Amino acid sequence: MPTVREIAAEIVVREGGYVNDPDDPGGPTNHGVTLGTLQRLRRDLNGDGRVTEADVRAVTTWTATDIFVAEFFDRPGIGKLPEPLHATVFDMYVNAGANAIKILQRLLGDMRIEVVVDGLIGPATIAAAEQAVAAAPHHIVDAYGIARRNYYYGLGDARPASRKYCRRRDGGKGGWILRAEAFVSQKYWLTDAQHRARVAAWA
Repeated sequence: MPTVREIAAEIVVREGGYVNDPDDPGGPTNHGVTLGTLQRLRRDLNGDGRVTEADVRAVTTWTATDIFVAEFFDRPGIGKLPEPLHATVFDMYVNAGANAIKILQRLLGDMRIEVVVDGLIGPATIAAAEQAVAAAPHHIVDAYGIARRNYYYGLGDARPASRKYCRRRDGGKGGWILRAEAFVSQKYWLTDAQHRARVAAWA
């Protein structure tokens, strides 16, 4: 199995380079690291005494990997979850913060494993996740990936500006959907027709 740092490096590649999309609430981002994250961590990368967009541009793949491991895997406690969930929950945490844990907690609830949906990895969530993996070892990762995909579509339903991340200009699957399905067995991928039907109500 890949190490945590190897998983983080894959996430960095998936995130891509510098972007500053006005429709992205995260603002300036480089290799998946946002200005808000750098400011929270007080990472003045260029040494000018301030944490600004210039520091975002200075983020290297190595710096991003370090931040992801420390802040998006170790700090929330993803390593305490069953190992099969590490890569997909880690990837989602980088992309959506504590919502990654809430998605898992809601999924556990759907499996009739009682747990509070609070976005925190505590003893109850760890025990519930272990129970879920024991009950469905060959399905839990797929189920989480499908729940991720549904979450992204839900964001598109609620926020028109986010739809471009779910649906390309030609109507095909956008980056968010492809990202979720990267952690889902191919047999559970939506066909192009199914995807188009899911977003047909969007303008």
